[in-house]
Amino acid sequence: MTARTATVRRKTGETEIEITLNLDGQGHAQVSTGVGFLDHMLSALTRHARFDLTVQATGDLHVDEHHTVEDVAITLGQALGEALGDRAGITRMGHAMVPMDEALALVAVDIGGRGYSVFDGPFDTPRIGQMGTSLVPHFFESLAMEARMNLHARLLAGRDDHHRAEALFKALARALHQATRLDPTLGGDLPSTKNFIAT
Repeated sequence: MTARTATVRRKTGETEIEITLNLDGQGHAQVSTGVGFLDHMLSALTRHARFDLTVQATGDLHVDEHHTVEDVAITLGQALGEALGDRAGITRMGHAMVPMDEALALVAVDIGGRGYSVFDGPFDTPRIGQMGTSLVPHFFESLAMEARMNLHARLLAGRDDHHRAEALFKALARALHQATRLDPTLGGDLPSTKNFIAT
């Protein structure tokens, strides 16, 4: 089987990021972004998607965390798209419902080549640690657009914003794990009635 890996580098006037992703990993993460809560969420995503992920990011955190969070999502989305290659033989769609104490999140994805994001999840506080809660839906949207996947995320229950966000990231992880698996019944064909994946 061809290795489904990618290394993507992104350098702007605001951030410098390097991400290495292995879709067929063991859930190992080495993550350093300077934003503690983002590191925590990326580590959870890696573990539950069963990817291997290395993220090294520096950004203008003296301004705020927005550019770093956004650009990590962009770079991770690009790495996911590159690691998937032509997307032949993958399950393509996946979904997961994940509880985190009182919180419950649902995420569904279709990595068929079309970027779109729908996020329905209120937060009560402006920040979780160093990360603004408004950046959670922004991370999901940036990831979806760059990975060229449909992503629907919905919070079904929850009171604690940390639990809400963590349930969402874990549900995203489980949905991605399911969608990126190779389906032996496809025999390497594209998972589309059109026999075409949008680019």
